[in-house]
Amino acid sequence: MSRQYPLERYRNIGVIAHIDAGKTTTTERILYYTGKTHRLGSVDDGTTVTDWMDQERERGITIVSAAVSAEWKEHLVNVIDTPGHIDFTAEVQRSLRVLDGGVVVFDAVQGVEPQSETVWRQADLYGVPRICFVNKMDRVGASFERTIQMIRERLGANPVAVQLPIGLEAEFKGVVDLLTEQSIIWKDDQGKEPVVGDVPVDLQAQVEAMRDRMIEQIAETDDDLTLKYLEGETITVDELKAAMRRAVISGQLTPVFCGTSLRNKGVQPVLDAVVDYLPSPLDIPAVRGYRPDSDEELERPAEDTAPMSALVFKIVTDPYVGRLAYLRIYSGRMKKGASTYNPVKRKKERIGRLIRMYADHREDIDDASAGDIVAVVGPKFSFTGDTLCDAASQIILENITFPEPVISVAIEPKTMADQDKMSEALHKLSEEDPTFQVRVDSETGQTLISGMGELHLEVLVDRLLREFGVQARVGKPRVAYRESITRTVEKMEYRHSKQTGGRGQFAHVVLAIEPNEPGAGVTFENKIVGGAVPKEFIPAVEKGVRETADAGVLAGYPVTDVNVRLYDGSFHEVDSNEISFKLAGSMAFREGVQRAKPVIQEPIMKVEVITPDDYLGEIIGQMNSRRGEVLGMDVRQGNTQAVRAMVPLAEMFGYATRLRSATKGRGVFTMEFDHYAKVADNLADGIIRGES
Repeated sequence: MSRQYPLERYRNIGVIAHIDAGKTTTTERILYYTGKTHRLGSVDDGTTVTDWMDQERERGITIVSAAVSAEWKEHLVNVIDTPGHIDFTAEVQRSLRVLDGGVVVFDAVQGVEPQSETVWRQADLYGVPRICFVNKMDRVGASFERTIQMIRERLGANPVAVQLPIGLEAEFKGVVDLLTEQSIIWKDDQGKEPVVGDVPVDLQAQVEAMRDRMIEQIAETDDDLTLKYLEGETITVDELKAAMRRAVISGQLTPVFCGTSLRNKGVQPVLDAVVDYLPSPLDIPAVRGYRPDSDEELERPAEDTAPMSALVFKIVTDPYVGRLAYLRIYSGRMKKGASTYNPVKRKKERIGRLIRMYADHREDIDDASAGDIVAVVGPKFSFTGDTLCDAASQIILENITFPEPVISVAIEPKTMADQDKMSEALHKLSEEDPTFQVRVDSETGQTLISGMGELHLEVLVDRLLREFGVQARVGKPRVAYRESITRTVEKMEYRHSKQTGGRGQFAHVVLAIEPNEPGAGVTFENKIVGGAVPKEFIPAVEKGVRETADAGVLAGYPVTDVNVRLYDGSFHEVDSNEISFKLAGSMAFREGVQRAKPVIQEPIMKVEVITPDDYLGEIIGQMNSRRGEVLGMDVRQGNTQAVRAMVPLAEMFGYATRLRSATKGRGVFTMEFDHYAKVADNLADGIIRGES
């Protein structure tokens, strides 16, 4: 099967933003104008294509990222609509990992919001080139200039305005394209046929000044254009576009567009910009990985003739076809019915059916090539973050790392009949979502589910009922505390010796235990010299240490940010074995932690509350009463204030209700995990006694 489009005409893009900025509406308009849908989907009416889950349509939010393929001006555009809510941050992260470019949507009234900053940082991390779309230009208080200013100040970006809005708020009717110096006005309700004309007379002076500023910004990124600009030569539109494309791909510039997706104005120029400025798979560096069982770095160019390599970035349980694995093919070709290899699991994986996804609709295809985003039906061994490649030319691509869950609830089935169904359903949901974890508490026997926030767990419990028919009771939310140490224990010796009738048990280890960098977890160093502990027993010591760290020492919470050094010990020729050394490692670590002044740590959340001025005092009082630290306040449009604070997660349960009643329903807040910090001693005692 030959390519429908050459690789330079591929665009793999994501629509990313803060919750409620209009991502899904923008995606729906992209589908409509590219001819993929024949009516306009609405989030409010629950008729969108990409928000296809019942929970998404009821709540009016995106929960899972949806992949859609569309065509625009002889280019194939693979679009992924991502969630904006911080609880579903994993969906954004895994999408950014496989995308070549992004369209970041901003609310013209609110400007840069907390989750906009989070997704921007994630895009920086993965080096994803972006263009910006300032949406909701028709709303009261909308400001294109202020949003650009916030992008510059808050995100540290270099935004370049390539349009000027015509009309403000309710009068917004179109834009002036600063490159071509033409107006684009949308007159019909569907916005299908924009009318291109001359710049309105009253805007000519402003257009000239803004165009000069734009040319200066673009010229600064290119030596030849800088020379032309300084010498006063005319720079052509084609030269400007070519230079802007290079600057966007290298991350030097971010073009900013404006419009209102809901009123069908401004989307087509954004589609043009996706084609003009965002990279094809050929414009980005070749994907890097390493050879299994070695540190040797490998590259795979985006070519059909290169060995096949693909990354699984999402698993979905589909009611009709079973498990679906979404994957991005970076090099080579993948054929239906072919055998591929998963080097992470060291298993062969057969490609039964290949599917091009269109949200929850699908189209069977025979093969896929470098640059494609497709789905495979029913993989047996492959999960999120796994690589699929040619068995003869193996590579492991860089995995996707996800944040740890910060909140847990106990869950139990309502009837015995639901018991088996529940464990199977929870297993399937945890396969889909890497930030959702299931474990059984060894002390209470309860099943605990952990996630990124209350909404995250609420949606998952709702899915249990709807998709799997499991009735479940849910306990009160519990915080995912951690244990750590505050001082170093240089010598922690433990000797395990047991003589019975037959062969005995003997192991002797000497550990040093010290605090580690925040976020480093538990690290283990082997500093044995001269064979004091034989090489074959050292993994057993590490296993004992890690198992005890997972089970906790103080109050049963995982121990983290500790470095353990095994530097001495002894063994017995006959009585020493792996079990003895595992036990010795475990006990030495347990006693060492108890001597190293252990503390309980709690997750601290970065909170932003937006409230009318009248309630500001009350909100600050609420933050202080919840052990919060107010970091600062920003004045926002329409007599509102944004209060930024750091607050322990334990104090934020049920805050949404308190905030609504305090502000008569006008206040809103967002929060995301920031770091772990030590719990005050008086509260730690209660946690250790199991009161929290």
